[in-house]
Amino acid sequence: MRALTLSLTLLSLVALAGCDQLGIESAQAVAERRDAEGRALGGACRHAGRAIEDCYTLNPRADKAAIFAGWREMNDYMAENKLSEVPPQVVNPRHARLLGGPEGESAER
Repeated sequence: MRALTLSLTLLSLVALAGCDQLGIESAQAVAERRDAEGRALGGACRHAGRAIEDCYTLNPRADKAAIFAGWREMNDYMAENKLSEVPPQVVNPRHARLLGGPEGESAER
């Protein structure tokens, strides 16, 4: 009986150790990924010259604290290296439809 319990315990430990191989993410991995995505979004917004409030509005599902941290890091980096904003070159399809042009011809006027 003791050998059976020991073997079942070892088997369950081996099975649980393989969860990473199955693609099951831990809560910590999910939190780290969300934080990294939020920081990347915040940095990209700052680099594009967007206000932090606009970044929150454009990315409602992202973590606001992570967005702010990324925005602040990019702001410090840009100030330290004397970099200017890079305005977006692609027209947002939603704005193009609102302005009436299929590719945003009205947006350039």
